[in-house]
Amino acid sequence: MTYSVGLSRALCLGLLLSLCSGCGYLFGDKGVFRDKSEDYKKAREVPVLAVPEGADSETLGEIYPIPPITDNLLLAGEFEVPRPAPLVAGAQDEQVRIQKLGDESWALVNTAPGQVWPQVRSFLSASEIPVGRVDARAGLIETGWISLEGQPMASRFRFRIDQGVQRGTSELHVLQMNQVGDVDDWPVQSSDLALENEMLRSVAQFIANSADSTPVSMVADQAISAAGKISMQEGPGEDIYIRLSLPYDRAWASVGRAVEESSFEITDRDRSAGQYYVRFLGPQSEEDDGWFDWLLGSDSDHPLAGQLFIVSVKSLDTRDVAIRIKPQPAEAGAEPPVVEKRDEQALLALIKGNID
Repeated sequence: MTYSVGLSRALCLGLLLSLCSGCGYLFGDKGVFRDKSEDYKKAREVPVLAVPEGADSETLGEIYPIPPITDNLLLAGEFEVPRPAPLVAGAQDEQVRIQKLGDESWALVNTAPGQVWPQVRSFLSASEIPVGRVDARAGLIETGWISLEGQPMASRFRFRIDQGVQRGTSELHVLQMNQVGDVDDWPVQSSDLALENEMLRSVAQFIANSADSTPVSMVADQAISAAGKISMQEGPGEDIYIRLSLPYDRAWASVGRAVEESSFEITDRDRSAGQYYVRFLGPQSEEDDGWFDWLLGSDSDHPLAGQLFIVSVKSLDTRDVAIRIKPQPAEAGAEPPVVEKRDEQALLALIKGNID
């Protein structure tokens, strides 16, 4: 009995020692199941994987791409620590706004595309509208054919979600199509603008009502950029301008609204020359005063108040325009106006924040 107990104790002790040494073998720095959380510090940079021509390389893209920095300009002149500036200076507190230019209408939503996407899906589900095709990477949702009350033909709708002009905003466009024969291709313009506008208002109201409980679609969020379509650029000779990625007609209208919302008065306009003739009014409220303090200093009387400027809108290509601001030339015999480069940049930044 004594021999058995001693042998048992020896076996247990040996087993315990082997387990302890085995822990190092299994979980130590050189173990089978070692901790790999620090391996990234030793990783080597390797060339991007080459994909044969014609093969799909979409799945090899960056999971979390780093967007380029577009606004890296410094205000001219002596550096001063500024107050924190709002991301958007305009009236962006509205969650959803319907915009209209000619026959074209769209909803401007003050959230990123990845948040608008699931809201549109929820709207269709709540309305029991069948979904025919979905392409999250292109930002497209197409419905099946539906019969609407009082309409002689069935309709289907296509929802397109794009990035907005300002960072973190979205645009929602709706296209309507009547069921006519075997035609399956989507038209350039809606078959019935009234039905398009009614659907746009309905989904916009749904998004506004559900703004507090918004999920996020990671696929749509990664595919549809939320960086915006506007940036400050610097050309040769310290030429500072706003680059806006919009068709010219819409850019012209958007700049006109932005100028009026930026404490300017439009005294004249020349559409063919792409010029707005404006007068700077200065801050119009206590809230504006804080914003102008950040831009132009803390003087109670801003030296630019009453100054006349020309805001020009010029095409760069078929999709981009350049927006500049310059003092209006002085009348004959008068001293030419002197506006510092820093102040021009500050006024451009103010206009930029109100473009949508």
